[in-house]
Amino acid sequence: MKGIIKFGLILFLIGSIVGALGYQWIYTSNTNLSHDYELFIPQQTTFAELQEQLKQDSVLSNHRSFETVAMLMKYGKDQIPTGKYIIKPGQSNRDILNILRAGLQSPINLTISNGRYLEDIISKVSHDIEPDSIQLESLLRDSAFINSLGFNKDNVISLFIPDTYELYWNTTPEKFISKMKSEYDRFWNSDNRQAKLSSLGMSQYEVATLASIVEKETNSKTERPTIAGVYLNRMNKGIKLQADPTVVYGVGDFSIRRVLHKHLKHDSPYNTYLYEGLPPGPICMPSKSSLDAVLNAEKHDYIFFCAKPGYNGEHLFAVTNAQHERNANTYRRWLTKERIMK
Repeated sequence: MKGIIKFGLILFLIGSIVGALGYQWIYTSNTNLSHDYELFIPQQTTFAELQEQLKQDSVLSNHRSFETVAMLMKYGKDQIPTGKYIIKPGQSNRDILNILRAGLQSPINLTISNGRYLEDIISKVSHDIEPDSIQLESLLRDSAFINSLGFNKDNVISLFIPDTYELYWNTTPEKFISKMKSEYDRFWNSDNRQAKLSSLGMSQYEVATLASIVEKETNSKTERPTIAGVYLNRMNKGIKLQADPTVVYGVGDFSIRRVLHKHLKHDSPYNTYLYEGLPPGPICMPSKSSLDAVLNAEKHDYIFFCAKPGYNGEHLFAVTNAQHERNANTYRRWLTKERIMK
């Protein structure tokens, strides 16, 4: 009898120890963190690869307990949900695995701005979401696909409205572009922009193209409506735009600071000194400020403008060619004085 009681006590002690250890492994903190940790799980990741990543980044205090609780919760047996997850200091194995098993991702904030070419935008975006640049470019170079969205190869860059967007890291290329199209439609269908388009007699693509020129002409948001007004005046009078940024874009040398006669002769559909009207598409991704500058262009009689001497990026405006030539000569003399030759 004493032997049975002793054996029972031993089993009880063992059970108590195992129970306490099990409780600790499941419910108490198992992180080795002082701040939130961003965990990215790509497609086809195995549990062993996930474990290795957590070890390399010293995320967990006890990897054996994490593996054991994962097995009990049947995590890693099937395909692991992809995505970006946040592991917080003090979380238990159960807390972490509940998030991972349910695929409770944390969204990312994706900022899109400052793209001269479509490839620039694709490169930046691919650094922040799972799809790589090859996947994104393949879709955005697919004529049938972009035509179905209402764009072509020359104006598809205008699909992207500069802003910060919330989305999931593992979004597919199709879902990403679908979101951009939704944001594009939301932008153009708000703030009375459709009525302003009708008033100008221009399409969204034409406004985006003109806005991209305005964007490259000045960094001053206050000047943009004035410059937009100059170009609209020229278009309405059948005068060539003669916009230096389009010439530079056509040449493809963005180190040019002084546009010379040899540049003006460069044959390109983007050279608005040679060809009347707007170029085939935007010469960059225009900001909201520049898009709205065109939609709210200043009404005036200016036909000409040129840079003002100095480094503040301001411009001088003129109604007559004679006045413009005086302004231009003043600026050329300043360029020569400053030894800005190209």
